[in-house]
Amino acid sequence: MNDRLEKFSYALGLSIASNLIQSGVKTIDPSSFIHALEDLFTGKEPNMSADEANRILQEFMEEQQSGEAGNNLESGLKFLSENLKDDKVVETASGLQYKILVHGDGESPTLADEVKCHYHGTLIDGTVFDSSVQRGTPAVFPVNGVIQGWVEALQMMSVGSKWRLFVPSDLAYGERGAGGSIGPNTTLIFDVELLEIV
Repeated sequence: MNDRLEKFSYALGLSIASNLIQSGVKTIDPSSFIHALEDLFTGKEPNMSADEANRILQEFMEEQQSGEAGNNLESGLKFLSENLKDDKVVETASGLQYKILVHGDGESPTLADEVKCHYHGTLIDGTVFDSSVQRGTPAVFPVNGVIQGWVEALQMMSVGSKWRLFVPSDLAYGERGAGGSIGPNTTLIFDVELLEIV
């Protein structure tokens, strides 16, 4: 096997594994995975039909998501309940919680506005899943084009302010999650700095 093909094959493996992880697959049996690749690429008859394979994939993913969804919901609700013991945390009628880190004195955006923000998003265990701060470039987006927890918070914030948002799963990505580290029913934390209304 030539060196270029080996490198291409390894790169393809990295790409496939990365895509699987991003789509929420947490673990696999590598030897069975490689066995299936070998069967198909060498023209051998697979051990199962395409229909059976699809059914097994769907059932396994549903079971995984169901267990994960329940655990995430429970740990999120527990976290939010504990979080309210901090007297600087405010909870709205929707269940959104926030803490004001910096008071701004500018205008507040409306649902029709676009805003420029810096943000840093983590899970309740501190895992960073997205951060414009780390990228060094603020994000610009319509107020009504983000998760519901942000839509609510942005309209209460004023330009120049920085808030920490504690977003319950039903105001974030809900039961579907968002792939990768944001599983189903995941509570999210964001530090959001409202830079300007654009």
